[in-house]
Amino acid sequence: MRSSAGPRHHPHDDAPDTAVAFRRLAALPAGPERDALRDELVEAWLPMAERLAGRFRSRGENYEDLRQVAALGLVKAVDRYDPARGHAFESYAVPTVTGEIKRHFRDHMWTLHVPRRVQDLRNRVRVALQELSTDGQGASGRQPDVAEIARHTGMTGEDVRSGLEALESFSALSLDAELPGSEDGYSLGDALGAADPALDTVVDREAVKPRLAALPKREREILYMRFFRDMTQSRIAEQLGISQMHVSRLISRSCDRVRQEVMRGSA
Repeated sequence: MRSSAGPRHHPHDDAPDTAVAFRRLAALPAGPERDALRDELVEAWLPMAERLAGRFRSRGENYEDLRQVAALGLVKAVDRYDPARGHAFESYAVPTVTGEIKRHFRDHMWTLHVPRRVQDLRNRVRVALQELSTDGQGASGRQPDVAEIARHTGMTGEDVRSGLEALESFSALSLDAELPGSEDGYSLGDALGAADPALDTVVDREAVKPRLAALPKREREILYMRFFRDMTQSRIAEQLGISQMHVSRLISRSCDRVRQEVMRGSA
């Protein structure tokens, strides 16, 4: 499938010379011959697509899935390429395939919807981290801080922080996932807090507090013994030297008085 025009320079040594084949494809009408030539062109450029997929293999996605996505992008590039425009197929195919892979990450890999701007910030920060975290020999170094990343990329500190946050929230953890270092099956869900039922009574307690303080001393004492020390009416009567009936009337009267004052204050 090589052109008789002789060798041509390509960005990659293994890039096939398919200029003649693409001109022929553009001239052929729809039919079996055109379909066969199209398939040959896709097969010829498939190593390039797989090489592009390999650049993304460390980002948490299955490599075979990336190869499939890259192949889909290559098919789109072959179908849409117009040799009459004068540019080489590779210069058109590389951004087409790369764009298809990036779209796959954007549409399928993010657990939550993330604005495109934040995704772009994440990618710029990720690249900067890789560049700043390695020395000239490629050995890992220390983690650069926000200021260093901002100087390296020309981003603002706020944008760097947004990119760093997005870098750590690419996917969500299940609430049933076991926490790192846990040996007893303790999950993330177990670590989440819950609403304190006592919070529902905070407002009521604050409203009642000044009304209780305004009651006569004996009535305050009776309410304290009954509701805070959990003493029976008989025991209260015995301790104060009064009848149980009297204790009962004082409790009812005090509670009614406090309730009425609270209701009046909230009206």
